[in-house]
Amino acid sequence: MDKRVYPLATKVIELAGTERPADAVLRVVIRDAGHVGKETAAALSKTVFGYYRWRGFLTPGRTMEHQLHESEELARRFTEQPSSFSDEDLQRAVPEWVFSEMEVTTAWLRSLQAEPTLWLRARVGNAARITREIRGAIHSPHELAPEALRYAGPLDLFKSPAFQKGLFEIQDIASQAVGTLCAPRHGDRWWDTCAGEGGKTMHLCDLMENKGTVWATDRAEWRLKQLRIRARRAQIFNFRVALWDGGTTPPAEGRCNGILIDAPCSGIGTWQRNPHARWTTSPKDLHELAAIQLSMLNNVVDALKPGGRIVYSVCTLSRAETTAVANAFTAAHPDFEPLLVGTGSGAATQRWIWPQDLGGNGMFIAAWKKKKTAAEAVPSAA
Repeated sequence: MDKRVYPLATKVIELAGTERPADAVLRVVIRDAGHVGKETAAALSKTVFGYYRWRGFLTPGRTMEHQLHESEELARRFTEQPSSFSDEDLQRAVPEWVFSEMEVTTAWLRSLQAEPTLWLRARVGNAARITREIRGAIHSPHELAPEALRYAGPLDLFKSPAFQKGLFEIQDIASQAVGTLCAPRHGDRWWDTCAGEGGKTMHLCDLMENKGTVWATDRAEWRLKQLRIRARRAQIFNFRVALWDGGTTPPAEGRCNGILIDAPCSGIGTWQRNPHARWTTSPKDLHELAAIQLSMLNNVVDALKPGGRIVYSVCTLSRAETTAVANAFTAAHPDFEPLLVGTGSGAATQRWIWPQDLGGNGMFIAAWKKKKTAAEAVPSAA
């Protein structure tokens, strides 16, 4: 290992905090260090995130170098002898407050301590081609993510010809499941209210085969700029962008067939790949975000056509941000009917995707259909 890894990792950990996520600090430290090769950068990232993954198990009071070494040994033992960690041991993987805010299972805790999987989403019909062109990409289809591929190879995917041609996106499998469950139709008008840099927007557009329109909104212009760049590479054109602050004014005139609210949340479902957030999130965050989530749901109802659908998704697992929000919306809107999410035995009006289920992030999804009035339900005369 490069002798700079531990000192640089120590610097990242010292600078990271509630307002400075470790991944952002890591990028800055690598940039400022100069001449950090690909292998050293990868080792540094693994060391930093390994420290936060095993932080609850480390011996307090020891030097940072000792704790970094200890976290690496714990990770090695977990990989080679997972049964050597008891159920009680694994409760140290998360802060104590978590046990009162959500259902905590041993299976979930074990999933948090494993190294995360990198997931790709092939553009519709391109999965076989990606496995041929990208060494290390394995097509791992699921009914909720038919174009999903696992990747564990050495390539810089962003520089690969297949990526430059727009044949795949880097997108977690649970995020892919959200687009699949939205099930947009050709010619629909959808609104992705919290589009961010556009992963789900592009998936909706892809499923619609560039027919119809997806309105993509976000609070931040820079995120929408990234969406435009990504969509241009992927040759996706059936979208429009606008700023939206979560208020009652929709981004454009005309009602939608579907609205996706992938709302801001605490991100508990991402704690496997983002272990730093385990130690910077608080119960107060959950309840403040839940109020924002419910407000956003309430504020979009008038932008939906009769018979249209709202899909609510959050990559968190706390009761406050999931069932509590969904139940409150249902109670406040008798003109909306809860819908089954998915098909078959797994379908429910409130769908949980746990990290141990698909090998990706945790996700909660609920959906509703806007009821038609008696007059709207009667077909118009020819």
